[in-house]
Amino acid sequence: MIKVTFYKRDRSYIGFSVVGHAGYDKIGKDIICAAVSALTINTINSIDELTDDKYVVESKDSGALRMKFTGKSSKEGQLLIRALRVGLVKLYEEYGNEYLQLYFKEV
Repeated sequence: MIKVTFYKRDRSYIGFSVVGHAGYDKIGKDIICAAVSALTINTINSIDELTDDKYVVESKDSGALRMKFTGKSSKEGQLLIRALRVGLVKLYEEYGNEYLQLYFKEV
């Protein structure tokens, strides 16, 4: 199962983390893993290309990924994280919590 945690402070997103594998299908054929990867990587690439926001990304060989803003994020950066949340919520609604769980944590 993939666990995605969105981190917030003072009603603003400050980052997110992704760990695990969906287990929907074999590695390389798992459409849920592919969708989560595409959404998260596109979000990071979009923040990089479309904003001046500063952030750090940590990734591990296991597929775990963590992104965190290192300073105050822009309206556009917040919008991109909210768009990620929308995409992942829709995926969750389609496939259920057997494969994907979403958490929202105030830090």
